[in-house]
Amino acid sequence: MAAAKSNTNWFAIGVSAAVVVILVVLGGLVVFLNNQATSPGATPTSNEGFDAESGSIALGDGEDTVAVFVDFQCPICKSFEDQFGPQLEAAAADGRITLEYHPIAILDRYSQGTEYSSRSAGAAVCVAESNPDLYLDYAKALFANQPAENSSGLTTEQLAGFATEVGADDAVECINDETYRKFGAAQAKSNEISGTPTVKLNGTALDLSNAEDMKKFTDLIG
Repeated sequence: MAAAKSNTNWFAIGVSAAVVVILVVLGGLVVFLNNQATSPGATPTSNEGFDAESGSIALGDGEDTVAVFVDFQCPICKSFEDQFGPQLEAAAADGRITLEYHPIAILDRYSQGTEYSSRSAGAAVCVAESNPDLYLDYAKALFANQPAENSSGLTTEQLAGFATEVGADDAVECINDETYRKFGAAQAKSNEISGTPTVKLNGTALDLSNAEDMKKFTDLIG
């Protein structure tokens, strides 16, 4: 009796192998895109007034540390700075507190796709890295010119222009290159900040809508 003839379907095997390769490539692409979306991007360099790891600009050397997390797109942050900024600065200058500012980005969805929160936070980091002593002047310029929510925000060129206006020329190239565009969002995530302004006293978040916490805060900055 003749042996049965083997009919190997090489076409089907080839198609199956191609499908496997495509699935592997697509899986790798998804992982790559996810990593790109969550990447903190370029890492700035720390200096005497700026801690790149925590993303904070520090003023004063008081025993109590008041950390303020701000988004330059946030209208309530501007109101907070208008109301409490001078007192916070005075308390830091007097050595009553160590004041830390953290520029972060959580409101990109309110800038018509231009990611203004991320761009402005990144610009502030550029200033903090190159001219930490001018950070407050720059932050005040950003708040004074704060764009409306749901607008496209300021252009990157405008952000660089404010650096020039306050004397932080060393930061202009960094701002124009959007070197730290991803840094503010990464800092918001690492510090688990979902709303701004967020104020922490010695590492513990204060609820400034709570009378007791507000009194603790205002007594401290006097």
